[in-house]
Amino acid sequence: MTISFKDKVAIVTGAGGGLGKAYALELAKRGAKVVVNDLGGARDGTGTSDAAAQVVEQIKSAGGEAMANGGSVTEYEQMVEMVAKAKEAFGGVHILINNAGILRDKSFAKMDMPDFNLVLQVHVMGSANCTKAVWDTMRDQAYGRILMTTSSTGLYGNFGQANYGAAKLGLAGFTKTLHLEGAKYNVRVNSLAPVAGTRMTEDIFPEGLFEQFTPENVVPAALYLVSEDAPTNMIIGAGGGGYHAAYVTMTPGVALRQEDRNVEGFARAWDKIIDRTGETVPQSGGEQSIAVMKALQALG
Repeated sequence: MTISFKDKVAIVTGAGGGLGKAYALELAKRGAKVVVNDLGGARDGTGTSDAAAQVVEQIKSAGGEAMANGGSVTEYEQMVEMVAKAKEAFGGVHILINNAGILRDKSFAKMDMPDFNLVLQVHVMGSANCTKAVWDTMRDQAYGRILMTTSSTGLYGNFGQANYGAAKLGLAGFTKTLHLEGAKYNVRVNSLAPVAGTRMTEDIFPEGLFEQFTPENVVPAALYLVSEDAPTNMIIGAGGGGYHAAYVTMTPGVALRQEDRNVEGFARAWDKIIDRTGETVPQSGGEQSIAVMKALQALG
């Protein structure tokens, strides 16, 4: 069965090149009306260009419908205006892919705090601004598909990217709460950790691998996660033709008796605390508390 996006309106941020452009082109090819958002800056966030307009021309020349938007994701009012224009032109907004991002890589010892703050502003606040701008519309129409862009750096760490990692794991956490708040309104929210050879990563990839990890290899995962039958609350990794799921898990742990609730008692229990046998994937923070209460009750 062909997955179609006919009659759907999609906003893709950072869609002037790389992954965002690949998402926008395929969404349009499959029938979506696409808002191509891109400030057009360099990968460190500086400067502007007409990158978004060029992608729109490519979509239109292939028979699709699209409009360009040059707003900055860090400016909430600009994102509100973008959504309003999308609704005016296309009648609604059904899909949001939060893809815009920048890099300011340095080891934490050498990193200036403005570089730390700016990366969080673009990735975390940028995604929050865009999501907030579409949230009421999606709730009102009882349909929404939102994709956050997390990263292996956020999930597992990467030397020289403390700012980027903090932002990207923050987005995975953002997803987990929005999935709960959007559930009854048919708003599904997921996170994607892509690995792709783009201008953001061209000097990070080992030689010979850059060409293998094309943005097009990430597209199947991204589009499925914003499709009508999309799951929700998933963290999916994609790159080079490989795809996997990542989970935030919880071990069964231990419940310590009152006399053992001290540093020494905790140290003695360490091996049991970290034993992954029987670990679970909580679907909300409340499940963690319930598990702890049950363990304490079992002590008698």
